[in-house]
Amino acid sequence: MYKIVKKRKLNDAMTWLVIEAPLVARKAKPGQFIILRTDEYGERIPLTMAGHDSEAGTIDIIYAAVGRTTMLMDQLEEGDALADVVGPLGKPTEMDGLKKVAVVGGGTGNALAYPLATGMHAAGIEVDMIAGFKNKDMVILEDEFRAGTDNLYITTDDGSHGEKGFTTDKLKELIEAGNKYDEIIAVGPPVMMKFVCRIAEEYGIKSVASLTAYMVDGTGMCGGCRCVIGGENKFVCVDGPEFDGSMVDWDELIKRNSFYKEQEKHDAAHICRLTGGVRYHD
Repeated sequence: MYKIVKKRKLNDAMTWLVIEAPLVARKAKPGQFIILRTDEYGERIPLTMAGHDSEAGTIDIIYAAVGRTTMLMDQLEEGDALADVVGPLGKPTEMDGLKKVAVVGGGTGNALAYPLATGMHAAGIEVDMIAGFKNKDMVILEDEFRAGTDNLYITTDDGSHGEKGFTTDKLKELIEAGNKYDEIIAVGPPVMMKFVCRIAEEYGIKSVASLTAYMVDGTGMCGGCRCVIGGENKFVCVDGPEFDGSMVDWDELIKRNSFYKEQEKHDAAHICRLTGGVRYHD
């Protein structure tokens, strides 16, 4: 069992958990993820690690309660435990030779951008972080980003916090202001990442996209996380999760990632007649 030692609500939708997982924490690196189950009846879901403490034997995860398992997990409190935590999985973030990067996060994707941006900064890379949100109520990790990167730029669609506009607008502004980025890393909704990578290509800058996909086993055997990169089938769990953004078949990825939208809506609306809350057993 993997005990929850700390629970922190970031906003109405997002939560930060610190979990005891010493074997995972010992080998974890930025960009990698875990697969967990809440209990013996639960489904397996992948979540990027927001951080880890190898001495304390803990890992951090940040999630939005939007699907069956994350809604279940949101009912757990400090002292409760998860049934399974498997990892670290996936390839770590490539940092060799990088001097200055822009990390672009969109919405809940900023939870995934956080370990990448702060991990690169800790490795001595200059990091400009562009964090985009719908409005001020959705903003997360502002203090953490500010402390863990060189420059933080927050945008909101309605201008209620930070600068009004989209992350892509701010990215173009920074490039045209003369910032020389070795790499631009996109993390967030596939549509946003698609346009971030197009901007990078327009200015001749290498782009990296951190992809999310449906997974079951995390070893490449189930095929659930298949994506098309440069015309070839790849698997997010073992070949990624980070890929050359200019090589991603974005239309195919967007289509696959929307496959369970209706089921997620059903899960979000379900109220258990026994507990009065969300509760499932697969």
